[in-house]
Amino acid sequence: MGGAAGGRLAAAVSAAGGLGMIGMGSSATADQLTAELAQLDGRIFGIGLVHWVVQDRPDLFEVALAARPALLSVSFGEDWEWVRRAHEAGLTVTTQVATVDAARRAVDAGVDVVVARGAEGGGHGEPTIGTLPLLADVLDAIDVPVLAAGGVSSARAVAGVLAAGAGAAWVGTAFAACSEALTPSPARDALIAADGDATELTTEHDVAAGYRWPPSIPERVLRGSPVNAGQGVGAVRREESAAELVRSLAEGAERLLRRWH
Repeated sequence: MGGAAGGRLAAAVSAAGGLGMIGMGSSATADQLTAELAQLDGRIFGIGLVHWVVQDRPDLFEVALAARPALLSVSFGEDWEWVRRAHEAGLTVTTQVATVDAARRAVDAGVDVVVARGAEGGGHGEPTIGTLPLLADVLDAIDVPVLAAGGVSSARAVAGVLAAGAGAAWVGTAFAACSEALTPSPARDALIAADGDATELTTEHDVAAGYRWPPSIPERVLRGSPVNAGQGVGAVRREESAAELVRSLAEGAERLLRRWH
């Protein structure tokens, strides 16, 4: 969610009852994070970082620690020293995983919450296995809370992962189209117009920009564009506020779960 999930969006999501995350992507800097933190308006928040980016820019990690987020996410790395430092700062930490083995390694390293991120997810991630089978396997393998990510853009999808046992849904693409997101207008319009089969995996944009993403971690984008989008993009049909989206996801999921049970 780098370039989409800034402080204004995070504040709006948290004000509506979710946990809004400030997403710092491939080009993130400490100054950029500082600027987004200033937009929070006193709301609870989380911060999401890319492991190799904080290795290259240690001051970015220092700013994140000093901000004392409710949740710190660092993903796509194998060095777990950051977990110790975050715990020493009193933070709760999470990371995204694409396999059961990765989930076990994260728990062994002391991660408090695991995000099971399926291949349907937008942006960067290992396209290893779909969200539901990954979620089921990870839930059976570890004993910390597990969040579900990847293709979760509708109330029905939120209800589905909660019914399967996820502690919460980790939603990206749907919020990228919200009015508070940093998403440029042309990209927002493209998300709203796209169907679920309109995405592709690519490393083209990372190579062109010189980013240090390994070939095993491509990004899912709208076909023929650099617009990050997961396969749940077909559920995104209009620009709305974060409060409207949180409400529709939560209330819609609750209605479905009550009907099923």
